[in-house]
Parts: sequence; C-alpha cells; structure tokens
Amino acid sequence: MSSVQMAASAAEGVDVSGNATSISARLDRLPVGAFHYKMIAIIGAGLFLDGFELAMASGILGQLVHDGWSNLKYNGYFVTATFLGFMLGCWGAGVIGDRYGRRISYQLNLAIFGGASLLAVFAPNIEILIALRFVMGIGLGAELVLGFATLAEFVPPAKRGRLVATLSFIAQCGVFFSSLVAMWVIPHLGWRYMFLIAGICAAAVWMMRKFMPESPRWLESKGRFAEADTIVRVMEQASGVASPTFDAAKARATASAANPQGDGVAVHVGIGELFKGGMLRRTVIGIATMCVIQICVYGMVTWLPTFFVQQGFNMVKSLQWSTIMSFGGPVGGLLGLWLADRLGRKPILIGAALLGIVISIVYVQLRVDWLLMLFGFLLLTSFYIIIVVGQAVYMSELFPTRIRMRGNGLCSTISRLVAASIQFVIPALFVWGGVNAIVACVGISLFVFGTIVLTIGVETKSKPLEAIAE
Repeated sequence: MSSVQMAASAAEGVDVSGNATSISARLDRLPVGAFHYKMIAIIGAGLFLDGFELAMASGILGQLVHDGWSNLKYNGYFVTATFLGFMLGCWGAGVIGDRYGRRISYQLNLAIFGGASLLAVFAPNIEILIALRFVMGIGLGAELVLGFATLAEFVPPAKRGRLVATLSFIAQCGVFFSSLVAMWVIPHLGWRYMFLIAGICAAAVWMMRKFMPESPRWLESKGRFAEADTIVRVMEQASGVASPTFDAAKARATASAANPQGDGVAVHVGIGELFKGGMLRRTVIGIATMCVIQICVYGMVTWLPTFFVQQGFNMVKSLQWSTIMSFGGPVGGLLGLWLADRLGRKPILIGAALLGIVISIVYVQLRVDWLLMLFGFLLLTSFYIIIVVGQAVYMSELFPTRIRMRGNGLCSTISRLVAASIQFVIPALFVWGGVNAIVACVGISLFVFGTIVLTIGVETKSKPLEAIAE
C-alpha cells in the first residue's frame, strides 16, 4: 500500500491493517434507535420540501400557459433556469460539504431556496420569476446532494439501504403531496400561494436543522476526533450501548502514522481524484444514474400538465391526470424501500430499468384514456424505484467520505446540465411526435443505463462505507 493510499485509508476510518477505527466501527455497531429516527425526521423534512417544490413547478407551468402569462418557450426557460441553479447548487454543496461540513452546507441551502420562494410570491412577470427560480435551484440542488449521503454516514450498513430509502420515499411523498395541494390551491388561490407555502415551510425546516449534529465520519476524516467521539457517545447513550474508552491523542497518532505531514488530518483531495484508477468506474456509474433520472423525471414528468393542456385538456383535467400518475412516486418509493436491503443494488436498478422499457413500449401504443393513466402510473413507478435505490441509496455509498459530497456533486452537476439542455429539445420533440416520441426516448435512456449498471456496476449492499471505499 502506498503512502497516499495509507493516508486516504486512515482518513476514511480504516487503519493500515484494514481494521475500522473506533468511530466508524462504533457507528456501524449501533442498533437503529431514537437518534437515527430523529436524523431521518430532520433530513427527511428538507427532502420532503425539496420534492414538494420541485414537483409544484409542473402545475404552475401549466397554469402560467393557461393564463397567458407564459408559453412553451418561456416554460422551457423556467425549467432550464432551475437546472442551471441546480448545477451551481450541486457543485457548491459538494465543495462546501466536504471542506466545511455537512451541517453548514445544509443550513445555507435552505436559506437560499426558502428566501427565493418567498420572493417569487411577488414576481411581477415571467422574466423575474425565471430569475428567482434559478436562485431556488441553487438551494434545491444542494439539498439533494447532501441529504441521502449524510444519513448514510450515520446508519449501520445492514439497514442503510432501508433507512436511506426511507428518506427518498419521504421526498416522493412530497412530490405527490405537491400535486395534491396544487390541484386545489392553483385553481382556487393561484400559483403564487404554492411558492408561499414552500417558503414558510423552508423557514420551519431551517429552525429544525439548527439541532442537527455534524457527521462523525466527516469530523474523523478532518482529524477532529474528540468532536466525533462526543457525537457518537450521544448516539450510544440514546441506543443504550456502552461507550468504550476513547483516546483522541491515540486516534490522531494512528492517523498521523499513515499521514505524517497531515498530522492526522485528511489529505486534501481535489476533483481530479474522481477520475483516477478505480474511482473512475464509480464516477461513470454515478453520472449514468443521475442522468437517467433527470431524463425520466424532468424530460417527461415535469412537462405532463403542459402537454395535456397543449393537447386540449382543460387545466383541472390536466392536473387530475398528473396527480393520478404522480402517485407512482410514493408507490415506487415504497417498493424501493422494501427491496433496498433484500436485493442487491444492481439487480433492483437493472430490473426497474427493464420494467420501464417494457412499459414505455406498451405506453406509446395505447389510445384509451384510462389505460394511458394506468400505464403512465406504472411508468412513473419504475422511474421512482430507480430514484430511491439509485439516487438515494447507491449514490450515497459509491464514494469515500473524504470526497463523498464532491462525487455526488459532480455527478449531479453533469446530470443537471443534461436536464437543462434537454428542455430545449422537449418542445420540438413534442411537436414532432407528441408524448409518444418523448416516452420512446426515455425508454432508450433506460436501456443505456441498465447496460452500464450490468457491466461495470459496483455492489454495495450491507457493506461498511469504509469497505466500499477500498
């Protein structure tokens, strides 16, 4: 093992003989208890709101077209502005989260998208609304990079899939709840009230997050052993587990032995590490996972109400159809949650991709309304299984602690670039071949994704994060 590898291993909670250090080992041995559920509630509240705010754009854009406030071109700008903000937010969250901590980055992103949401209530025209949506996108993108990976650093490996998938299920419930709320609020109160609801809720979640602890694994990677030990002791006390004797000086000496120049602090790593050796394989998998999610959800799902309005449906029927189909979100979330720790990550992702391809082939041939809704629901269910297991669970496991947020941030940034670009293609594609052409393109993207996971995918089920990182 080279000196660089030894230093990286020490920073990841693994000593040079391959044994877990006390912090990571103590985290992994804990039974799931009140502390973990508190973390799920704190992180889940933000992800629920994130799903709510992302999904509400669908109904709002349809209403803006209906009111003559916007058109397909400006709606494309609105969605593109969201993803440009996502790109900046994802990248910033990765850098800030790895360098300054998960907690600081968390509070910052909530303040950004909550404040912009409240300002959007008073937007005088579509141009100002698009600019504010860009700012919202910064905070929304950061939330998705941080949430799942942060919880993964707290929970034991045997139940990590289920617990992290629970967060994604909560987020998908936010998507469905947003459609449900929009179905009443937009026709009766107007689209501005959707931004008001999101802004007020963001302020409430920001207050909740003030009590969220920093990740012990991140603290350990930075050589802040005593702080990490203090947090783990609180977790052990809450779980009824005796805390071992901890010697911060000894822990620092162990890390310093592998990294003398760093004095026990993690070696500084740059984004280039994501493209070196075996890490490149993980980066490709992560990019493929995030890109197919953007294509499926934001290349199709976000546009559904607008498509229906353009096809001649009234606004109420458009929202009703979208709401019924969006119920595939929580259903897919439940299936992903149930399967997460029962099957490997690879079989679930490959199976969901194949299911989506088959449903896409059937969907483009349907002409009966209720069958279109049924298969649309099933198609969205397959999408959200990939979101739960791929984005939430798999992405949170692929990269080492020292570069986990940067890895997630890079993959998310690239995928948001794809999402932003595709918004210019969707209107033309819709004019050319209608919804069927769009569904066909989604099916192709699922095939490419499934092939990548099958051929170079890394299995992470029930493995300690430090073992996955080796």
